[in-house]
Amino acid sequence: MEIVEPIRERKKIETIKKLLFLKSKRDYCLFVLGINSGLRISDLLNLKIHDVVDDNNLIRDRITIREKKTNKTKDFPLVSNSQTAIKEYLANRQYELSDPLFLSKKQCYGKKPIQRDQAYKIINNVAKEIGINERIGTHTLRKTFGYHAYKAGTSIEYLQKLLNHSSQEITLRYIGITKEHLDDIYIKLNLLIIGKKYYSS
Repeated sequence: MEIVEPIRERKKIETIKKLLFLKSKRDYCLFVLGINSGLRISDLLNLKIHDVVDDNNLIRDRITIREKKTNKTKDFPLVSNSQTAIKEYLANRQYELSDPLFLSKKQCYGKKPIQRDQAYKIINNVAKEIGINERIGTHTLRKTFGYHAYKAGTSIEYLQKLLNHSSQEITLRYIGITKEHLDDIYIKLNLLIIGKKYYSS
């Protein structure tokens, strides 16, 4: 399996969001929800509208799903960026609550969500368009969530639990934190620099 990278630069994330917003509200919503939820792509594509919209057609405050890979229940808040993206995406779409959230345009066999390969093309193509040369794929969304959560100060212990990993080493490797990144913590911190004047009597 090809190892893909997170999108580390916030500026590039914002550029991708702007491009996708202009091209497709569905693809924009997929990207925004993906990088803000940490869901696996299988769970992201498996979302139904009722997972994000209540019976009164209001955007939910939280998402509660059962993960396909682990069969565990995952419950987390929908942040405002995700809520806005969902609202903008659904504003001009006719739907039933049981419909897939990320509806495929190919309706030969009824209402189906977009497939993993299509999600890959969406993410990979827009990344190439803005000049990202690193390996980018469907796992990039989840890895981007983890990487920026870590950089924002979330402990690796909490991230390990959020991502359902068996060890902290796996989590660090998964979110693209290299030895260079860890060394950088020491270099940037550099709390105590004692000059010669402190040693003079």
